[in-house]
Amino acid sequence: MTNATAHVASPEQRTAAFYELEPHHHPEGASTMLGFWIYLMSDCLIFAMLFAAYGVLGGNFAAGPGPKDLFELPLIALNTAMLLFSSITYGFAMLVMEKGNVRATQAWLLVTAVFGACFLAIELYEFSHLIHEGAGPWRSGFLTAFFSLVGTHGLHVTFGLVWLFTLVIQLSQKGLTQANKRRLQCLSLFWHFLDVIWIGVFTFVYLMGMI
Repeated sequence: MTNATAHVASPEQRTAAFYELEPHHHPEGASTMLGFWIYLMSDCLIFAMLFAAYGVLGGNFAAGPGPKDLFELPLIALNTAMLLFSSITYGFAMLVMEKGNVRATQAWLLVTAVFGACFLAIELYEFSHLIHEGAGPWRSGFLTAFFSLVGTHGLHVTFGLVWLFTLVIQLSQKGLTQANKRRLQCLSLFWHFLDVIWIGVFTFVYLMGMI
């Protein structure tokens, strides 16, 4: 046997050199948070496009009413407070979750749901009032962009409430398992994300519209 023949690698050796035969072992649910962050980034793109559309169409009133004619800042300020309070109460839910208190976690989640439902109720009242006044999304480019942006945010809050009630039921059935804790953490990110988006809506749409 020559030296050249002696150094020829077998197929098994070549496979071991280029591929890892033993799979990596990751903790259960380790990729959940990364995947959810990726989802939030895609949601950021959606809202960025809606904000951009409002920036382009926000001055197109088609001889119809504008922000100063339609918006009631005291009502919108109350609505903003409802969402901000819901974010605070969700933070309390996460604190008691870390202490392993299932009942207290559920209680704070339900308080959060009350504030979130109040936010939606006020928003639906605003929409119905605008439509009753003839200022529906078909009236002008400004109103189309307004209803699209604010309505999309409201839909996200609705989905968040459905998710929240689902977690309350899961906590009753299975308690604070690692899977449920991850779900609570993901919903926490989602809920605070909606808060940040609403602050942008409140500033860019309502406050700047009244200037």
